[in-house]
Amino acid sequence: MSRKLSISIVLIALLALLGFGAWTVLFKHSGLPPEGFALGNGRIEADLVDISPRLAGRVAEIKVREGDRVQPNDVLAVMDTAELESQLRRAEAAVASAEAAAGVAAAQVAEAEARLALARSEQARAETLSARDMLSRQDLDIRRTETQVAEAALTAAKANLRARQRAVDAEAAAHAEIAARIADSTLYAQGAGRVLYRLAQPGEILGSGGKLLTLVSLEDVYMEFFLPATEAPRVRIGDEARIVPDIMPDTAVPAVVSFVSPQAQFTPKQVETLTERESLMFRVRVRIPPELVAARMDQIKTGVRGVAWVRLAQDDGSLPDWPEGLTPPLLTVPAKPSTNQP
Repeated sequence: MSRKLSISIVLIALLALLGFGAWTVLFKHSGLPPEGFALGNGRIEADLVDISPRLAGRVAEIKVREGDRVQPNDVLAVMDTAELESQLRRAEAAVASAEAAAGVAAAQVAEAEARLALARSEQARAETLSARDMLSRQDLDIRRTETQVAEAALTAAKANLRARQRAVDAEAAAHAEIAARIADSTLYAQGAGRVLYRLAQPGEILGSGGKLLTLVSLEDVYMEFFLPATEAPRVRIGDEARIVPDIMPDTAVPAVVSFVSPQAQFTPKQVETLTERESLMFRVRVRIPPELVAARMDQIKTGVRGVAWVRLAQDDGSLPDWPEGLTPPLLTVPAKPSTNQP
């Protein structure tokens, strides 16, 4: 092999090595990011939701197992309601009894009104006869007194009716309270998620607030990472971001910056030197769009580590274009194929 050929082979090998190194730095995210970009390591996370009964009781049925996916309003578990059902029937009887008593009071009001009408009619005739000296003063006073008694009786009957009606309202409220307890005995999923832990079994007795299930909420899937104080102020809420999972290094998942901490962390006690000031870190959260999560529900796994990329605003407020290494096949939602993202 000639000396020139050997030198050519060495140069080609060096160029290939340099090219691979540049590709690794830019696209495999193992080094410094390009100008105008920042990155941080994190893991995909989601909020945990504890499912607990509002009231103490026995677990009648659990309809899900660990790993099951749930949608909003899916029934997760049912508590035993035999005792509450008995209380509900008793409350229904109490409401019926109170309504009957209110009916009797209403009839008494009608009777009192009729007696008052009769007393007023007799008093009017007595006034006429007395004016003609055909009725004694004593009889006239009796008729006036009877009218006053009838008015008082009507007032008392109306008060009794109001009391009976309030009793109906009270019994109806007690009935509604028991019905609400029965309704609360059926536990529903408030959002999309997966069952992470099943902490009880049918037949067990749980106290009020005792944990029955733990769900991983898939309505807010995000990654948190930290940026230094020199970069964090240039990241704006609502900006586009990219998440590159370690298990899919050639895939960039679109995300949105949803939080930038207003307060630095890892703060030294006394920040005096430039080196210490540069060590200040700000927590940043990028959120995967809910429609993307819904479209890829079966593929979402929390705890997966990766790298989050964000663009840094320039002095004029503009943002740099994403490099090709961060625009490999994006996980777009099939129902919405058209997108403005680069």
